[in-house]
Amino acid sequence: MNRRAAMCVGLLIGFSVFGVVVRSALSDRGSIPYDPDVTIFEPNQRALIAWNGTEEILLLSTELHASKEVDVLEVLPLPTEPTVKKGDMKVFERAVRLINKKTALKAVFAGKGHGEGARNAEDAGEVTFEAKIGAHDISVVKVKDADHFVEWVVCFLRDKKNVPDAKVSEDFKRIIGSYVKDGFCWFVFDTVKVKKAAEQIEPIQYQFKTEKLFYPMRITSLAQGETVIDLIVLTPRMLSKFPCLPMDRIELRHDPVDVNIDEISGVSEDFAGLLRRESNCKLRIWRVSGKLSELDKDIVAE
Repeated sequence: MNRRAAMCVGLLIGFSVFGVVVRSALSDRGSIPYDPDVTIFEPNQRALIAWNGTEEILLLSTELHASKEVDVLEVLPLPTEPTVKKGDMKVFERAVRLINKKTALKAVFAGKGHGEGARNAEDAGEVTFEAKIGAHDISVVKVKDADHFVEWVVCFLRDKKNVPDAKVSEDFKRIIGSYVKDGFCWFVFDTVKVKKAAEQIEPIQYQFKTEKLFYPMRITSLAQGETVIDLIVLTPRMLSKFPCLPMDRIELRHDPVDVNIDEISGVSEDFAGLLRRESNCKLRIWRVSGKLSELDKDIVAE
């Protein structure tokens, strides 16, 4: 990646407040509005990934607004069962400050951005975790029968989320089916209330086992428009293998900075715990841009 990605040594990092600017994307999750006549407008997406080679922490916060107030189901596919907890928006701010300190750059905080056994539908899925976390109503779901899982999702919406006219588009069924076919047995269903005025939804932190760094993008390839997705990435070393989204689609926004465990602890104690066996790690920002319809592969790196 370091040979192909553009090195922006003199970069002025254009972050929105506390995070990373993302234009026109639900860049990690697919969204299903409970009212099909409501339009969900593209949010700012803030994401920070820490990966130690076997386990990942993914911190996400989304800005959403809609043509009218509506409940929205966001769907996040993951390779293994996650633990889920409330995140801290200040983690983004501390990570940005550390990058700026290390690169002698100055971030621009200009407000909002512009953006590596079941036999039938009833038994096709199993809810393994449910919790209300601030504005989020989260369920972690395990796939038990790939053939009937999408039917189970519709029943879940109707019976558990009180959506009597729940429907899932054929294209969205296809995307979910492709994840299930690829061996993804875990999905996070996150219900949030979206208002007409843009509102930053408090972050959620997911931690899960994975032998490769993972960031889902395929789930949103049905959306329209251009996007710019910036990710803060923290790993023990640089990554060179990108078996899904080609690495030449990922721009390295600045020279990676070396950070020690004490500095990582200053960003997040959870990240420090994840990387406790490492004396130094690499911290940097990735950017992926282009048409959402063309971003039909996930970020997978090792």
